[in-house]
Order: sequence, then structure tokens, then C-alpha cells
Amino acid sequence: MTLLELTDVSTGARCCAPLTRETISATDADDLARTFKALGDPTRVRLISIVAASEGEEACVCDLTEPVGLSQPTVSHHLKILMDAGFLTRTKRGTWAYYKLVPGALDRLSKLLVTT
Repeated sequence: MTLLELTDVSTGARCCAPLTRETISATDADDLARTFKALGDPTRVRLISIVAASEGEEACVCDLTEPVGLSQPTVSHHLKILMDAGFLTRTKRGTWAYYKLVPGALDRLSKLLVTT
């Protein structure tokens, strides 16, 4: 028979080490979760990579369908999710939509990952 050692909790002793820095706020956690959700699809990660590698970090939707092997409506859906997450902006030129990487968007994500 093994005897268990009891810990006296009446002295206010902590069972865990205290936090050493501030944690992420609930609002920041919601924002970060939305960002991770947007990046949770390999097609969207590829689209960001393609736009980031394009001249001026901008690409026409017509140039994004072939590399990912999806239809234009499906690619547009993925691009909208990336816009809503703050990674891309969109401008219309004639009948075409051009998507541009938001300056600093990837840097902000990197900083959130390091500080949280």
C-alpha cells in the first residue's frame, strides 16, 4: 500500500509558479484566432505567398487561379477571407480585381506570435 503525502493548502501556498508576464487579452485572442483561421487553409497560405512574391506585392486575381488550380470564384472566396483577416487589400481596375499585401501584416503576425 502506498501512502500519499498531503499538501497543506491553508497557508496560501501556490501550487503553480506565478505568471512572469502579461497574457494576451480576450480581444487580442479573438483577433489572433481569426488570423489563424484565415491561415488554416493551405490555399490561402499559398495565395499570400504568391501575392507577397509578386512585383509590388500585388497580383491580379486572373494570375492567382492557375497556380492554385482552383476556379476564379473559389479563389475570390479565399481572397475575401484574407482581406477580412487584414492580410490583403483589393482595388478594381476595369473588370479585374488586384490584391495587394497590407504593409506590415505579416510582421504584425510575427510579433503577436513572439509576444504571446
